Amino acid sequence: MMQLKKTSMLCLVVGSFFATSSAIAWESEDGVHSTSASVAGSSDYVWRGYSQTDEDAAISGSLDYGHSSGLYAGVWASNVGFADDADIEIDAYAGFANDFGDSGIGYDLGVLRYMYPGTSSSSRGGSGDLDWNEVYASLSYSLFNVGVAYSSDVYNTSETGVYYSAGIDYDLPYEVALSAGVGYYDYDSKVFGKGNPDSATDYHIGVSKELIGFGFDLTYYDTDSDAEDLYSDDWAGDRIVFTISKSM
Repeated sequence: MMQLKKTSMLCLVVGSFFATSSAIAWESEDGVHSTSASVAGSSDYVWRGYSQTDEDAAISGSLDYGHSSGLYAGVWASNVGFADDADIEIDAYAGFANDFGDSGIGYDLGVLRYMYPGTSSSSRGGSGDLDWNEVYASLSYSLFNVGVAYSSDVYNTSETGVYYSAGIDYDLPYEVALSAGVGYYDYDSKVFGKGNPDSATDYHIGVSKELIGFGFDLTYYDTDSDAEDLYSDDWAGDRIVFTISKSM
């Protein structure tokens, strides 16, 4: 019942946010400053290969600020269900994204904090709450992108986790976009304990399209056997996720 109440509250907050989005989307007259927002509903919230909602539906929303120099900051929130006392995730992030001159190579550098209000890290075996920080960097060129994310306190365990990713985005006929990628999580051996794998690999491929002002996305996710051992077969097994979103 508590999970339902907190999820319903998040739906109410995001719904109110959606209703007032026309006032949130803004750009200064000189184009230097801008704000944007988005809301989304998904059949599952999959992050780096495994479900964060115990395979249940998710509703999420974001609010972002951007500067013409490439500086940006934002906040994103969703319901979750990976631990008894984890009901809502709030991510706050800031960074700088731009191109290397006229090379066509883009870069993105930033820092992100994962927050789970009302939690204690007994859910994952640590001390304190579940909140943790991460720094990330990525490069993109034409259809391709690569990235790395590093934390010295992954999942609030005081141990190291490094996530490597590579992907491709390709425009298909009829304004359909194809996206595919692979990720590899390299954990310190102490994160999950002796006798468990210390890495996990995930894959995804999906298509998306803008239609009548909404975004529609259908993505297939899968992982290797190590990921299934670490996160459980239920959370890390292959799955198809449908998402409908609205950006403002």
